[in-house]
Amino acid sequence: MKSQTTDRIKFPPGFWEGLRQLGIAAHDVARKARLPLTIITDPVVTTAQYLAIWQAYSDLIGDTAKGIVELATVFETAKYPPTVLATYHARDYRDALNRMARYKQLCPPESLRIAEEGEHCTIELDWLDTEQPCPPLLVGITLAFLLELGRRGTGQHLTARLVEFSHAMGDVQALEAYFSCPVRIGAKYNRLTLQRSDLGRPFVSYNEELLEILTPILDRSLDEQQRSRSITEMVKWIMKRSLTGGRPDIQAVAKELGMSDRTLQRRLTDEKTSFKQLLSQARHEQAREYLADPSLDIKEVAFLIGYEDQNSFYRAFRLWEGDTPSNWRTEHVGTNSISDGRIEIPTIH
Repeated sequence: MKSQTTDRIKFPPGFWEGLRQLGIAAHDVARKARLPLTIITDPVVTTAQYLAIWQAYSDLIGDTAKGIVELATVFETAKYPPTVLATYHARDYRDALNRMARYKQLCPPESLRIAEEGEHCTIELDWLDTEQPCPPLLVGITLAFLLELGRRGTGQHLTARLVEFSHAMGDVQALEAYFSCPVRIGAKYNRLTLQRSDLGRPFVSYNEELLEILTPILDRSLDEQQRSRSITEMVKWIMKRSLTGGRPDIQAVAKELGMSDRTLQRRLTDEKTSFKQLLSQARHEQAREYLADPSLDIKEVAFLIGYEDQNSFYRAFRLWEGDTPSNWRTEHVGTNSISDGRIEIPTIH
């Protein structure tokens, strides 16, 4: 979603210092990324430049896993930007992660979704729309940093329960040694699973006075950024992140936006739309996107956009496109796109 992103990203200055400690010169990264050397001193970069820098570091370091582990451990806490300092000095690990998810909205192109259930806490990494794919190393360093944050904040060697990556990440054994848990490659999601019992561990780095200074400033910046966006587009973006296997409700979306459901309803009315209309639009847009992927069969597409049964998805898709998902895919993507080679026919009730 273009309006959710910004094409100006604050690049952490500690990144270049971290590379220097790893024996990688900043100018080599700039040249590899085909960017001007002034990029090294520019605190703000475009999304394309941001991804190009990370890809260049990945190419220079060689093995993705090595690049993840070495940079995660060498990055100096003192070089953290304000959005991260507010997490490092949080009250406990849970507070730190929630702050990280909230303030990540100020630092696209990635976002975090946290869920606690039973004995586990899962943190799923989402990527906002960009013109180029995200380097796997950046995916890995983002999840590694979340665990590193807990280790540095608590002063204890916390371990993860499971780490999942959608792409190859180099030396898996090196990653398993770092995360102290199994690492799964080829998963549908990029996700870190923690032990929920660790979230309540207090941070030895807790600094109440610093948080009293940073929190109002960051919250004000976030509020200003959100007010500058269309609430309609923000709601649709959140919906698309929350569709899989269920139907997002207005209370959950409003909570993520930091407002009441009545306020959200009022703002949507002001923009001449409704929660129900946006949910249908979000499902429709995601359905078209998923159907264009030959590796997904129709049942998977139905699940990914929140339909519990395939028949409901077929009925909805006929209203959207006037055709069945199978026929639409054949016409728009090609006959070879049906992953199992069969045309699926819905049951008629």
